[in-house]
Amino acid sequence: MQKPSLPRGTRDFGPEQMSKRLFLLETIRQTFRRYGFQPIETPTLENLSVLMGKYGEEGDQLLFKVLNSGDFAKDLTETDWQENARKLTLKISEKGLRYDLTVPFARYVVMNRHALTMPFKRYQIQPVWRADRPQKGRYREFVQCDADVVGTDSLLCEAEIVLMLHESLRNLGIQDFTVKINNRKILTGIAEVVGAAGQEGLLAIAIDKLDKIGKEKVVEELKQRGFSDESIAKLEPMFQFPDQAQAAFEQLKSWLSSSEVGLKGVAELEEVWQLVAQYGLNDARMQLDVTLARGLSYYTGAIFEVKANGVQIGSISGGGRYDNLTGAFGMPGLSGVGISLGVDRIYDVMEELNLFPETGLQSTQVLVVHLDTEGRSLGLPLLSQLRAQNIPSEAYPDTAKVKKQLDYANAKRIPYVVLIGSEELQTGLLGLKNMVTGQQEKLTADEIVARLQEEVTHSKSI
Repeated sequence: MQKPSLPRGTRDFGPEQMSKRLFLLETIRQTFRRYGFQPIETPTLENLSVLMGKYGEEGDQLLFKVLNSGDFAKDLTETDWQENARKLTLKISEKGLRYDLTVPFARYVVMNRHALTMPFKRYQIQPVWRADRPQKGRYREFVQCDADVVGTDSLLCEAEIVLMLHESLRNLGIQDFTVKINNRKILTGIAEVVGAAGQEGLLAIAIDKLDKIGKEKVVEELKQRGFSDESIAKLEPMFQFPDQAQAAFEQLKSWLSSSEVGLKGVAELEEVWQLVAQYGLNDARMQLDVTLARGLSYYTGAIFEVKANGVQIGSISGGGRYDNLTGAFGMPGLSGVGISLGVDRIYDVMEELNLFPETGLQSTQVLVVHLDTEGRSLGLPLLSQLRAQNIPSEAYPDTAKVKKQLDYANAKRIPYVVLIGSEELQTGLLGLKNMVTGQQEKLTADEIVARLQEEVTHSKSI
């Protein structure tokens, strides 16, 4: 018999995990909605022509490609098999699993541009797939929560992203975090002043790994990518910036004084800091980080990354400004900015910090316990009354001893049970038991519904 297994980098989620995930997702969803974002969904599969070339060299390699249906190799020649992997892939595969939600969103905007009100604010919560090496906090299938604004280059959008990040994480109970911010124009300016103009893409790919591999390995990679010793030596100020934002801005202005684009990037970030201050954000957890690069090649302005401090998991969110992502689909010049929250990583952080509320684990609030078919006939109308008042409730489906039914309620953390035995059938007064305190009382069906409605409403308000 075959032993069941899961593909590496994927997971099942049981009821307890799903109740926590739904709490997490709903908290983020409500935050997005408060800022005026509207929901959309896009297909799991996208044409490879949509996905390829949008994520940089490394991103293309991590795309899951789907073989063409039927005999995918029937038209291939011996010469085709000798070609490089990229050319061969495009002949046997036309589709792939989406790598993120941003590129499909750009495709959606172009295809629906005449029906959208600009600026268009959308949020999207769906799974994505990456052929990455699985490890703690990194999966091949995971859910992203994206919020993007397209159709405006206003830096007010960047400021609101900072606010949304603070609000989302604080509403989840995550208090110790850092919103790191940089600007790709600053990286372009750095490439110019170190004598490597036009090499900002290669610089970003290497610098983006600083947290993972350290300065020495980054320097080694830059050498391998063709950066001269002189250029690398001139990069030294990048690794020695003050923590205080205004001091860092002044140092950047001095270092990038000969780069117009670099100074523009600094000015944009200064404005974001000013706007956030005008919003009155309390205890802003913002940090200017000039080593932040974000490996995706489509970013052109501000870039964001959020770190949860004091936990094993690193980055839990990232995003940035892209000035022409829709240009690849025939609609140039449409600027956008967005953020993506990594649900699975945030989940792991909340687990490590024990932040999930206990009430979030409860689904059923009431179990109706009956001992025979007569008791069941009295219990079923009560179930309908409870459900009509939005009180999650169920009946134990089999005729079983009371202990077995109460054990079931305890195992599912059901806080209340209604007991219907021979005495209850004679008097019409049913037993309502609080499974937490052990308190039990006799009430009519209508009184039970009123009491539980009050209790459930009270617990939701806490």
